[in-house]
Amino acid sequence: MALQNNTILITGGSSGLGLEMARQFTRTGNKVIVCSRSSEKLQQAREVVPGIITYVCDISTEDERRNLSRWISENHPEINILINNAAIVHRIDFADDSNSYEKSVKEIATNLQAPIHLSKLLLSLLCINPEPKIINITTGLVYVPRADYPFYNATKAALHSFTQVLRNQLKNKPIQVIEVLFPVVDTPWHEGNAPKIAITAEKAVNEMIRGLLAGKDEIKVGKVKLLYYLSRFAPNFAFKKINSL
Repeated sequence: MALQNNTILITGGSSGLGLEMARQFTRTGNKVIVCSRSSEKLQQAREVVPGIITYVCDISTEDERRNLSRWISENHPEINILINNAAIVHRIDFADDSNSYEKSVKEIATNLQAPIHLSKLLLSLLCINPEPKIINITTGLVYVPRADYPFYNATKAALHSFTQVLRNQLKNKPIQVIEVLFPVVDTPWHEGNAPKIAITAEKAVNEMIRGLLAGKDEIKVGKVKLLYYLSRFAPNFAFKKINSL
């Protein structure tokens, strides 16, 4: 992957890993567009990374995804990279939370339906531009779930599976389908309570970029590779370890 002269759309790019991606990709000479449902967070993001282009969009809503796609087609038709990064999590007890189903609907729409739909909406446009890529952001939790994330694990595991199938189905088209599996990263996601093993967003994105430069289709960042092997050879131990953090 060339790190210059790309036009990149990052969903959920107003904070955390998405914002760090925007910062690093902008610094290396790319046009970066970030979307978020919060105009206030996007304003703050522009102050941190002055070169980015922003668009307010709640990607959990089908109409807003379609509006985003039309806006991209009309204003940035040279787009060649889509990074499906946006995600939400509900840390709840499924049985005790009276709104657990409603929360699952929102989480599935954001974490799974949105990347599937945006990939479909933008696929034709991506494919007419040089070196097109769809990059789906998942997590080591696709291998070993955390017990306090009843829906997040499931949505990311489903996105992991979808990404593998999409890569196979598009193997004869001029587009690369990439999955980046992140470990625990110290971002606002953890609301100030990140585990001690968390790595910085800068380190995580640096490793992601090294994988992209190497042309990898699946990039296991940090200790995700170790978690993968543990899940295969000692699944019970892996589950206990993840849920003790």
